[in-house]
Amino acid sequence: MIRDTALALKENIGKVIIGKDGMVELLLVAMLSDGHVLIEDVPGTGKTTLAKALARSLDLSFARIQFTPDLLPSDVTGINFYNQKTQEFEFRAGPVVSQILLADEINRATPRTQSALLEAMQERQVTVDRETYRLPHPFLVLATQNPIELEGTFPLPEAQVDRFLMQISLGYPDEAEENDILLRYQQSDPLDSLTPVVSGEQLRTMQAEVRSIRVEESVRQYLVRVTRATREHQAVELGVSPRGTLALYRASQALAAVRGRGFVIPDDVKLLAPYVLTHRIHISPQTRLRGRTPQEVVGQIVSEVPVPVEA
Repeated sequence: MIRDTALALKENIGKVIIGKDGMVELLLVAMLSDGHVLIEDVPGTGKTTLAKALARSLDLSFARIQFTPDLLPSDVTGINFYNQKTQEFEFRAGPVVSQILLADEINRATPRTQSALLEAMQERQVTVDRETYRLPHPFLVLATQNPIELEGTFPLPEAQVDRFLMQISLGYPDEAEENDILLRYQQSDPLDSLTPVVSGEQLRTMQAEVRSIRVEESVRQYLVRVTRATREHQAVELGVSPRGTLALYRASQALAAVRGRGFVIPDDVKLLAPYVLTHRIHISPQTRLRGRTPQEVVGQIVSEVPVPVEA
């Protein structure tokens, strides 16, 4: 069931997003893992379009926040206002009270406003004036950001980055794909004609089924060794937290389900590690001066940890 539904979602999103099947699959993995996704790339590569295409393919409530330097935390979470008719204070929910939240250009807001999402992303609730409000389930944050080197951006706090299940980058299309984009958008925007193919109840059922995907002891130990190796590597100052280990575990289960398997294999862990672990580590200044990137360090770690083999 999960594989068939995932194929239907990929086909629907593929009407809008061309040549990014791998990234779409990762997005579906995050969704089934009940995790959030950070999409980082330069402007114009389709980050917002991808998020919108996923939202329109699911029969869920959707909200968008355009992050700017003057955005306030209350613009995200909502406010309590005094209703003169009822003579009482009432809660006016912010856009975060939705099922799919597009946080567009999240690193253009100040750190104070960025942190307004922390409680929502981890605990699926918001607190306003000492009152706590539960968020609807499922709840998925799709955040886009431009590279830090661009002007007018603020780096995300470490605590918030760690709450994203994975970080992906779309990259530029190749020549043939870019030509297909021109043809597909020649008459109209295909995003306008997208219709939902999965209901909220179906998604919740699939998220529950993913938890039952089998992970053998040897594969689980391999996964743990990979994440623990990030804490011991000489090029890394801050390694992956236990939250990151659990994220890789859940994502591996989801990937196996998307590909029609009832069990996780080491290749699932190897494929997902760069997307789930890279944004969670901090490499040393000396490593950066040598021109190495966190992606390269994670790739080296994955290649060095012995892979379990069947006896």
